[in-house]
Amino acid sequence: MSDAILLPNDRKEALSRAYTAAIAAGAGYTLAGQNFDRDGIDIQVRASGSMRPSLDIQLKATINLADAGGDEFRYALRRRNYDLLREATFVPRILVVLHLPKDESLWINASPEELVIRHCAYWVSLLGFPETQNTLSVTIPIKKRNRFDVKALRALMEQARKGTLE
Repeated sequence: MSDAILLPNDRKEALSRAYTAAIAAGAGYTLAGQNFDRDGIDIQVRASGSMRPSLDIQLKATINLADAGGDEFRYALRRRNYDLLREATFVPRILVVLHLPKDESLWINASPEELVIRHCAYWVSLLGFPETQNTLSVTIPIKKRNRFDVKALRALMEQARKGTLE
C-alpha cells in the first residue's frame, strides 16, 4: 500500500517545476511562481543586468513525447494553452515539456553522488503560430535541438532582454 498523496500527474508537475528550478538556479536566475494559472503561465524566470529580462513559462511533463523522426518531437497541447502561448506579450512566453520515462520508478534517483531526473525538457515558442479550428488540442512540433538546459535558458534570456525570441 502506498502512502503517496500525489497522483502521477501531480508528480509530473512537481518534477517539471523542480527541473526548471534547477536549470534557473544553474543559470543564476530567480523564479516566481503564479498563484493561479489564469493566463497559461506556471512560472516566471527573472535575470538581472540591463533591462532585467523575464521569461514566462508554461510547464508540462509527459511520458508520451512522440518522436516525429528527423529533428522534431510532437506534443499534443490543450487548445487553451496553445492560444495563450501564441499571443504577442510584453514578456516572452515559452512552453517547456519535460520528457519522462514510461516507467515511473525511473523518473528520479538520488544518491550520494548525484540527483538525476531522467530524460530532459525541451522548449518551444508558439508566438505567431496560426489559429486553429481544433477544439480540444493542437499537436505542436518541438525541435530536438531546443533542449531546456542552462545554456539554452541563458540564450533565451538574452533574447528576452532584446524583447523577442527567435
